[in-house]
Amino acid sequence: MANTPSQDSAPLAGPDHDTGGGALAQAVEKAFGAHGALAQADPGYVQRPAQQQLALAVAQAIENREALVAEAGTGIGKTFAYLVPLLLSGARALVSTATKSLQDQLFLRDLPRLRAALGQPVSLALLKGRASYLCRHRLQLAREAEHEARTQRALARIELWAQASVSGDLAELDLLDERSPLLPLVSSTRDNCLGGECPQFTRCHVMKARREAVSADVVVVNHHLFFADLALRDSGVAELLPTVDVAVFDEAHQLVEAGVQFLGTTLGSAQLLDFSRDLRMETTQPARGLAPWDELASRCESAARELRLRAAGAQAQARLSLRLAWTDRAEDGAFKAALDGVEAACKAAAAALEPLAGNGPDLMRLSQRAQLLAERAARFAAPNAPDQVRWIDVGPTQVRLVESPLDIRSALMQQREAGRKAWIFTSATLGADAKLSWFTGSTALEDARVLRLDSPFDYAAHARLWIPERFPAAGSEPHAPAVGRVAARLASALGGRTFVLTTTLRALQAVAGALREALAEGGVALDVLVQGEAPKRQLVKRFLERPASVLVGSASFWEGIDVPGDALQCVLIDKLPFPPPNDPLVEARVAQLEAQGRKPFNEYFLAEAAVSLKQGAGRLIRSERDRGLLVVCDPRLALKSYGGRLRKALPPMARLKEEGEALAWLRQLAAERETVDARGGDDAVGEAGETPAAAAGG
Repeated sequence: MANTPSQDSAPLAGPDHDTGGGALAQAVEKAFGAHGALAQADPGYVQRPAQQQLALAVAQAIENREALVAEAGTGIGKTFAYLVPLLLSGARALVSTATKSLQDQLFLRDLPRLRAALGQPVSLALLKGRASYLCRHRLQLAREAEHEARTQRALARIELWAQASVSGDLAELDLLDERSPLLPLVSSTRDNCLGGECPQFTRCHVMKARREAVSADVVVVNHHLFFADLALRDSGVAELLPTVDVAVFDEAHQLVEAGVQFLGTTLGSAQLLDFSRDLRMETTQPARGLAPWDELASRCESAARELRLRAAGAQAQARLSLRLAWTDRAEDGAFKAALDGVEAACKAAAAALEPLAGNGPDLMRLSQRAQLLAERAARFAAPNAPDQVRWIDVGPTQVRLVESPLDIRSALMQQREAGRKAWIFTSATLGADAKLSWFTGSTALEDARVLRLDSPFDYAAHARLWIPERFPAAGSEPHAPAVGRVAARLASALGGRTFVLTTTLRALQAVAGALREALAEGGVALDVLVQGEAPKRQLVKRFLERPASVLVGSASFWEGIDVPGDALQCVLIDKLPFPPPNDPLVEARVAQLEAQGRKPFNEYFLAEAAVSLKQGAGRLIRSERDRGLLVVCDPRLALKSYGGRLRKALPPMARLKEEGEALAWLRQLAAERETVDARGGDDAVGEAGETPAAAAGG
């Protein structure tokens, strides 16, 4: 398959284009050349024309201080395509990616490899949010407080690790994850940090990470941190951004969602519970007997639980994660009373703390937190501003009230206007049209240079697409069980090695149940791994260790999972991933489009579905030699007039018409795999050329 930009893309420098004589473009061409630095660092290096085109486009954006939006298909090697010109430019840069794990990959693996290969004396820094670092002061408070024996043992292990850790990055600890109840005991938040008043300030890991970031040539952050800091100016990014020449956003398709979540104001039951716990812990010694602290803390806890109960409503016991419209609760008397209860409980705590605030930094910060929480409760009890949207995030154990701007257009425009720098946004999925309107329209980047590069993989030869046309309608009662049964038949023919991706958690349970039942009836011994029954990382690990498995997942399983080789050869999607129309953010965006005289279905719902469909389908083919089957169990993709537009968003896979053809293809793949295994196996897991000289993370 040709690796060419879309016809509507701006002309690029490359083998058939003039580089314009830019020194950086010439250096980039040389680095990616057959005898360049990358080839010298890795004997297995293979030149990729599309990778070089992307790298040259990035080089031009850096030299001209322009904005570039680049969609690079799987296998191009986009990570190294932007890192090579970045390092060769000598420019000061901020690189933001979607998750902390991708941050670690860039900082610990990709950047050091490239720095060595290119011989660039570039200093690097990694900057995460407060919750990612150990707070020595809070660890000391936690060790002095009363806890159950298991918690005390865990705190002792953390204390032992803390003595040797240089970075204080809690990711180094196996016993902690983002859901651990220990995390708020040993890390700080903006609300409870004592700043310069902290007795451990000179040894603070957060401040050390910020100092390193300020002095580094390349700083790696994540999208959540970037936007949270623009709103709160609490992590150092806001001070760092004006000093950089280049800002790169990898996995940019997640940028809007991260911005909407973190540019706003929140009030959560977890915040209230954290405050009540700290109120008990931090008044144990210095303020003992000066106020009924236990009673005040209990009142805050009760208010937090009542808020969750009234905000979640009938969903309070569902143990699911979902988003509720603000209008579902805004006029409910019990919900209003719960907000009033939070305000009253926090005001009572603030009144008791205020006379003692001068007795030490901990008490002063507690007093400020109590007042802030009371103010937020009052804010959410009042009507929201017309340019803001509100919603309620309900989780298995907590609830969050959120007020945020509807998009990130104004935030990014403000940053771009603040100083002349290069802005580079890249992902494997940024839209379904030549202008990448899905992304550029929501980020005020309509003026940016746009580049689309197709994947180098031969989808037509290696992949098949089957859309069952005689199938229950999506959303109907028989649909989910039918998806489970067809998944069982396909996985049985292949011997497992199958992902089933659902659009909702509700469908996930129905599909998984029908899948297990059908496999049992057929006497087929395949493991069925279901989201929610174990942590995501553990499920993927088990799938890789025993490919005779079917993994059923929703939401986060649609992207960010890389299973190259024959461990995954079938991806089944239950239905077209249209945004849920009753989601409050969706409703607000629809209202916005309608007010502008635009058509929400064409301009929003289809665009969102196309991008999500590309993400889900992207799990299938991850290397040049991968082969597999994509199944979309939604007849609308084949029969509706808009189905053609959505099919164009998918890679050019050969189309199958009947289930018999799909089963025959999978049996062929299974037979070929058995033949290879009999010969001793010659397929390496991983993308070809995933080395210091070839890009990872395409």
